Amino acid sequence: MSMKLVVGLDGHATGERALDHAIALAKMAGGAEILVVHIIEWSPYSFHTAEENAMRHKRREEEITLAQDRIIAPAIKAVEAAGLNANGKVRHGDVADTLDAITKEEKGDQIIVARASDGGFASRIFGSATSNLVMSASVPVTVVN
Repeated sequence: MSMKLVVGLDGHATGERALDHAIALAKMAGGAEILVVHIIEWSPYSFHTAEENAMRHKRREEEITLAQDRIIAPAIKAVEAAGLNANGKVRHGDVADTLDAITKEEKGDQIIVARASDGGFASRIFGSATSNLVMSASVPVTVVN
């Protein structure tokens, strides 16, 4: 049975450390698959006009494309260069909840995130989001320094 590691990336150097750890762990496990994920924090609980909703949808699509190009694609390339299989996802939502939901959907075995960052995913995740993820994730969570 093949292991699947889910790596939460924030687009910063700390995310690269989490990815490096996942690659090393995947190799030790005999070739685990790596799913790289970027969560764009997004609250569905806003009230907008129809025009604002249209602009919001357009901005969401632009953010997804940008994250795919700048964060996910380079990470997949790094994983494949290490001789491993990789896939990627970008979603909007609450960081901890969405990362765990993706892990469940994809039947992931472990979540790997970075501890600290200049901003983005890891800085949010080591606050209340990290606590939420570590305490409520459906699989083990590794927090990389």
